[in-house]
Amino acid sequence: MSPQRGPNLPYKLVAGVTPVRKKWLVASAKMAGSTFAPEDPKLYDTFREVVDMRPPFSLIVVNAPIGYREDNSKGPRLCDLEARAMLDKRGRFLRRAPTRETLQRGYATPDDHLNAITLMLMPVFVEVFNEMSAYRQRTVYEGTPELSFFQLNGEQPLLYSKHTIEGREERWSLLTKRINGIERVLDAQIKGVSGEHLTDAAMLLVTARRVLAHAAKRIPLHPEWDSEGLRMELVF
Repeated sequence: MSPQRGPNLPYKLVAGVTPVRKKWLVASAKMAGSTFAPEDPKLYDTFREVVDMRPPFSLIVVNAPIGYREDNSKGPRLCDLEARAMLDKRGRFLRRAPTRETLQRGYATPDDHLNAITLMLMPVFVEVFNEMSAYRQRTVYEGTPELSFFQLNGEQPLLYSKHTIEGREERWSLLTKRINGIERVLDAQIKGVSGEHLTDAAMLLVTARRVLAHAAKRIPLHPEWDSEGLRMELVF
C-alpha cells in the first residue's frame, strides 16, 4: 500500500470513523515509527469530507458496510456470518449489510430484513456506498467495534453490552490499559456525541493502526468481491 502523503510530512495520519446519526465522528492519530499520538476527535457533516481531508488520511477504518451483495438472493455476506460466529452470543448485535439494490434505491423495504439501527443509518450508509470504489478501498476499510474489541480482548468476546455501565467500563479499561494516549479520544466533549460513540471511534482508530502496520486480521481470509470490484471483508 502506498501512503497518500507528501514527502515532507514526518508522520502518517490514520483514522477510526463511526456514524453519529447523520454525521461522522473521526478519531485520528499521527503515526511515526513506534509513535502513536491520538488527536482530538472531530465531527464531520459528510463522509466525503472525511475521505477528502487535506492532508489526507493514510488509512481509514469505518463502521459502515463496504462491498455489497447485489440483492438478497444469496443471504448475508460471508464476512458478517464469520464475525457473528466468532463473537458467539454478542454476534447477534452485528448488523446485516444492505444490498447494492437497496443502497441504489436509497431506502429499505421489509424484504431487506434490516434491523432498526441499520434502517436509521441508511442515509450515511448510502454516503459510503456512493463514495467507494476499488481504488478507494486501498485506504478505506470496513470494521466493526465489536470485532475490534474481540481482538483487543485476547480474541474473546466481551461480556457486557456497550449500552450498560459495565460495558462502558469494560471497553474503557481495555483501551486505556493497552493504548497510550487514547484518553484524548475517550474523554472528549463534543455536543451530540455520546461516550459510546467515542469508544467505538477510539477502537476503530486502534484497528486502523494495526492495518497500517500490517498486523491486522481480516475475515474471510479469502474475501468475496462484489460486482464493482469491492472486497466484502472486515478487518480487526
